[in-house]
Amino acid sequence: MATLKTNITELPESRVRVEAEVPPDEVERRVQQAARKLGGQMRIPGFRKGKVPPPVVIRRLGREAVLDEALRSSLGSWYTEAIDEAGIAPVGEPDLDVGDLPAEGQPLAFSIEIGVRPQATLGRYRGLEVGRREPVVADAAMAEELERLRGRVATLETVERPAQSGDHVVIDYIGSVDGEAFAGGEGRDQLIELGSGRSIPGFEEQLTGATAGEQRTVSLRFPGDYGSAELAGKDATFDVTVSEVKAKRLPELDDEFASEAAGFDTLDELREDIAGRLREADERAIEREFELAVVEAAAAEAKIELPERLIHARAHELIEQTLSALERQGINKETYLRFSGKQEEDLARDAEPEAASALRREAVLAAVVAAEGIEPSDEDLVAAVRPGTERDGSDPAELVERLRKAGRLDALREDVAIRQAMELLVAEAQPISLEQAKARERLWTPDKQGTGGSESGSGQIWTPGT
Repeated sequence: MATLKTNITELPESRVRVEAEVPPDEVERRVQQAARKLGGQMRIPGFRKGKVPPPVVIRRLGREAVLDEALRSSLGSWYTEAIDEAGIAPVGEPDLDVGDLPAEGQPLAFSIEIGVRPQATLGRYRGLEVGRREPVVADAAMAEELERLRGRVATLETVERPAQSGDHVVIDYIGSVDGEAFAGGEGRDQLIELGSGRSIPGFEEQLTGATAGEQRTVSLRFPGDYGSAELAGKDATFDVTVSEVKAKRLPELDDEFASEAAGFDTLDELREDIAGRLREADERAIEREFELAVVEAAAAEAKIELPERLIHARAHELIEQTLSALERQGINKETYLRFSGKQEEDLARDAEPEAASALRREAVLAAVVAAEGIEPSDEDLVAAVRPGTERDGSDPAELVERLRKAGRLDALREDVAIRQAMELLVAEAQPISLEQAKARERLWTPDKQGTGGSESGSGQIWTPGT
């Protein structure tokens, strides 16, 4: 990795300007790299295809064209390195300005303006009293789990009545678009569960009320993001023949059901097992809730300036994370926006309160790391990556060493330090009941005091409501 020279200038509203300079030898290395790539796509008499040497490519295309290609392929990594060298935690999209392309033997200069994590002036952060609820096993959750188990071992029996949501129908169908059958549009003896949402939108709904032996024509439009490009967004009709209607027969809640569904001797044993698993899940949820509440309580005691522009930038990051997660689940951005009925900018405005809270928490945790002098050891780093390496059988110490060689160890070290700061706050916090926390909140909050912290000496501790 190149050693960029960086210079940081603080700007108003929690923004900075990073001026970076790429050394001449690194610029030349990237130019040669880009020339080799371009040479692999060129045909020049006297050279085998894909074997045109970089000097010939540069003479043929001109150094400026090759440098421009090098810039496009390298700027992302140079940007990342400049941010790392500057030691800042960026927020939002950068304003990137690249100067004039350098002559041979000259460095490349560029600048970045970007929002950064705000600074927190800590108030009290040790020994905070924070509301923590007790684990509960709700009757509704128990009933839902039992119904899920009943559904898993349910049987289907043929009924002589119109099909309802939750029933299964056995159908033959032939689909067509513009009067022409299409590949994959025909099926026989297909079992469809009405109301499951597993079919093309509109298909199951139009079979509700059908009876055995009935023929129906189902008309619908394939979704715009349907897997087949030939069918996406197209209007289609399906000639459907219903041969059977089947209803679920759920087993009785008794000892026989407990044995068949989960291998327990009695229903009471099954209920006890479900209650234990639900309680464990709720205890894990309580741990996460308490961690969040403790950090928010520390943030309420601190002084943190959050410019609106910074909050909006973080809100956009949160939306992008959501859209990326949905993309991995097969739901593209356009589909999500269409179903939400909102534009991306509207979603970002809605996310601003969450973004502001996230920025406050991050600022406080970073300030605690600095105040406590938290410096994770190499053993801490190895322990942090071990859960991930256990899945693929790799060596955690070797992974840490690879991260060190790649210049990515500082990011891991910062993540571990932030986690250790959170653990410190949680370990020092004093859990109180939610009733106590709510009572104190009614008595005094930072906005009533007008200071944003408890430095006035009131002696009252504020805990955020859950």
